[in-house]
Amino acid sequence: MPVPSTDNSPRRAFDSTHLDRFAEGYDFPLDDFQRAGCEAVQNGHGVLVAAPTGAGKTLVGEFAAYLALHTGRKTFYTTPIKALSNQKYTDLAARHGADKVGLLTGDSSINGEAPVVVMTTEVLRNMLYAGSDTLDGLGFVVMDEVHYLADRFRGAVWEEVIIQLPQQVQVVSLSATVSNAEEFGEWLRTVRGDTEVIVEEHRPVPLWQHMMVGQNLVDLFAESGGEKTVNPELRQRISAFRQRDDGPRGVRMDAGAPRGRRGRPGKAPSGPVRSGRPSRGPSRAEVIDALDKDGLLPAITFIFSRVGCDAAVSQLLAWGTRLIAPQEGERIRRLVEERIATLPEEDLTVLGYFDFVEGLTRGFAAHHAGMLPTFREIVEELFSAGRIQAVFATETLALGINMPARTVVLEKLVKFNGEAHAPVTPAEYTQLTGRAGRRGIDFEGHAVVLFGRDVDPESVAGLASTRTYPLNSSFVPTSNMAVNLVDRLGRGPARETLESSFAQFQADRSVVGHARSIKRNEEGLEGYAEAMRCHLGDFEEYAALRRELSDAEKQLSRRTSSANTAAAAVALSKLAVGDVIRIPQGRKDGLALVLSMDAPRRGLAQPYVLTEDARTKRLTEQDVRGPVATVGNLPVPKRFNHRDRKARADLASTLRIKMRDVRPGQVEAPDTEELRRLNARVGELREQLRRHPCHDCPYREQHARWAERWWKLRRETDGLQKMVDGRTHSVARTFERVCDQLAELGFLSADGQSVTADGRTLQRIFAEKDLLVAECLRQDVWKGLDAPSLASAVSAIVHQSRSKDGPDPDPRMPGKDVAEAVQRQYDVWEGLLEQAKRHHLTPPSEPDASIAWAIHRWAAGQRLETVLRGSELTAGDFVRRCKQIIDLLDQLADLDGYPAVSASAKRAVDLLLRGVVAADRLD
Repeated sequence: MPVPSTDNSPRRAFDSTHLDRFAEGYDFPLDDFQRAGCEAVQNGHGVLVAAPTGAGKTLVGEFAAYLALHTGRKTFYTTPIKALSNQKYTDLAARHGADKVGLLTGDSSINGEAPVVVMTTEVLRNMLYAGSDTLDGLGFVVMDEVHYLADRFRGAVWEEVIIQLPQQVQVVSLSATVSNAEEFGEWLRTVRGDTEVIVEEHRPVPLWQHMMVGQNLVDLFAESGGEKTVNPELRQRISAFRQRDDGPRGVRMDAGAPRGRRGRPGKAPSGPVRSGRPSRGPSRAEVIDALDKDGLLPAITFIFSRVGCDAAVSQLLAWGTRLIAPQEGERIRRLVEERIATLPEEDLTVLGYFDFVEGLTRGFAAHHAGMLPTFREIVEELFSAGRIQAVFATETLALGINMPARTVVLEKLVKFNGEAHAPVTPAEYTQLTGRAGRRGIDFEGHAVVLFGRDVDPESVAGLASTRTYPLNSSFVPTSNMAVNLVDRLGRGPARETLESSFAQFQADRSVVGHARSIKRNEEGLEGYAEAMRCHLGDFEEYAALRRELSDAEKQLSRRTSSANTAAAAVALSKLAVGDVIRIPQGRKDGLALVLSMDAPRRGLAQPYVLTEDARTKRLTEQDVRGPVATVGNLPVPKRFNHRDRKARADLASTLRIKMRDVRPGQVEAPDTEELRRLNARVGELREQLRRHPCHDCPYREQHARWAERWWKLRRETDGLQKMVDGRTHSVARTFERVCDQLAELGFLSADGQSVTADGRTLQRIFAEKDLLVAECLRQDVWKGLDAPSLASAVSAIVHQSRSKDGPDPDPRMPGKDVAEAVQRQYDVWEGLLEQAKRHHLTPPSEPDASIAWAIHRWAAGQRLETVLRGSELTAGDFVRRCKQIIDLLDQLADLDGYPAVSASAKRAVDLLLRGVVAADRLD
């Protein structure tokens, strides 16, 4: 069960004067929900505070820090991201003194034994597993942005911590507004004991919703009969806008809003402005200009594209936008020059420094994960202080960083979620627009959605009106988690501990409703059976024949498709560089030229091809969906660079010209014994159906409709029963499968009850691909590699390409030793992939060696400009990847039993930690 602590003192209530003295330190009175949260902490309870962005819920966490300092206990303040940890550390150090506040992240270790320590949640998880002495005297843990436990990549860490913290520790959970706060609070009570739930839905600063049509800012809602409806004048404005192609100069109108609702107090909206081309909408510079004229700056514009954010800054520079006084701009320039003094001057161009600083001196900037973290921190500092007026950001800015604005602008309502472009959810919309309205500064905040071809007011109104955002667990046991729990608790108690996860709590609650549905469905099945009764014979038997025939026809279709896929795989494996084939993809039908043949993985060849439209892709059997034949041949230039856009365009042009008159050859359809057998079975069933007595019933189709309902309800009921069976003890079953896999690999004993020497290594590896790292160590994949080569090889485990096409199919290798190590990593991964399938576990993601060459060059001392030349990485991405690689290398350096690898890892950390990578660390 929960991890034991050396401090077994029970939770206790504290003197009520603590809260009064704490409140005196603020220049505003505490809101009711803030006081209620603080009183719960003061009275020795755990607390969950769910409140809108900007409502001030972090004050409850700050009170826990205050109590720790005044009662001789410790507070750990955890956050989901390093940027928020850095910001919170700065805030608390300013309030309580740097000697009393510490910071622990993957990048920084400052005063770690202080009574108040800010850290990422992963750091606390690692402390719990290591049994760190730093946990002694811990009284409070603040879990800021606790709703992050829904994150499918990192969310499990929050539950690990909540479950395993010593019982005497008070947990202060701070969450965005969620619809199932009571459910989450009930779970907290089951695992943490007495926990109060405080839900605040009121925004301290009212938020007005608008759409910008052209340059006309129009209210989204109008009140009718006491209810909010979509503003009819907005619909009229959109209709008029759509009818104009190139209209004359337009006038901004503020339909449906009384004077004084927008902008600075007492300032009326501005007069006519140039509207540009209405059908295309205003440029980014025009949007900012319009907001500035209406007194709606400072503003954050969410663009959901790093390239788009940088382009916005370039567009404003080209437009000549200036949002702050020149004198203030010069003061900002001097501040920035001081902050980046440690950066190598030779790297400033590739870092985009000059546009960056020029934008800041004019009052605007970009903010996204692809920027150098130092640059992002400067933007956060200046914007929070009100010294710049406009920021163009990706959604990462919405994750808890304190950068409120008067206005938030959304250019689109679709964003890339890491796998595909998907609509913005109501929860995301609320999180993003929640930045609008600065408490104590603004009377109101403003959310503005730009009207576009794919945006309609009804969808915006739906997003703005929805208030149901359930918090759902993403908890899944991992290999590292399993060996640590087995070692500390034993396999049986570990299983029981995981049964108390929020994931299992939610699964068990959902089973109750499914059980009621099953009972109701069984009653319905009896009625359907009676309705399909036939006087000529057993209609249930006849319906079963019809169902069997339908299933056989579907199986025949699937097997035919599978045979086509197999034939396609064979055909692809026979291709050679220079072969031209036709891809039969309906509207995407076209020619493709084979550029290279990948070394087969898992026995499947995947040619890398150039299409007629100058795109490159890795071709799989799913792309061709059947046998293919070569229709021609075209030599591929020896020095052809598939990353060079012009080179691709030239070769694609040659492909189209040379193969203009080619005709696709005839390819025979697959014919196998199984297909012939299935065809025969379909024929037999059709004959049996015709001979059945019920086939001639005049009411046959009426009976059949009832039979179809019976089958449909039967399938639904069986599915519900399967779901009930699957959800009962589902987390524990996954844990058992993970343990079985680890026992098979030798990380646990054969009976899975104890941790082996190899398992001890796995215990100390905290990485997304923890098992892959441990296996590579055990199989001596990295033995003999020097420091730059080790960093290069390890990058394939850390890196994940942002490209929609996935990893580079032919990554450049710095040398034979790295190439062999990377190939062995792929081999190890393939072994784990097959094993995961056998144990019905989610397989680890594929290694990606796309940046191995760049990392090796950096570790070898090359300049940043040289390292990034020809790479799709931004400087910020490169620095972030370097830090992630350093984090893993630090873990390798501290391991026992691998002296050669550990020595190379230590040296590799020193080589990577230079220039922009070293300069970005918090001092």
